[in-house]
Amino acid sequence: MPKMKSVKSAVKRFKVGKNKIKRGAAYRSHILTKKPAKRMRDLRTSKYVHLTNVKAVEKMLGI
Repeated sequence: MPKMKSVKSAVKRFKVGKNKIKRGAAYRSHILTKKPAKRMRDLRTSKYVHLTNVKAVEKMLGI
């Protein structure tokens, strides 16, 4: 039986910790001038994959 290959785009987007899978925030790539500084500051903080999506992300990462 061959090994499961991980999805390379998922490997670049997610970091696996002890208990949770860390992810980046959306809405940070363009049209940044009209977004308030408070919102941009909030988007910098680390976010985690929601419980409903953990199983799918783990499958993509080959965990």
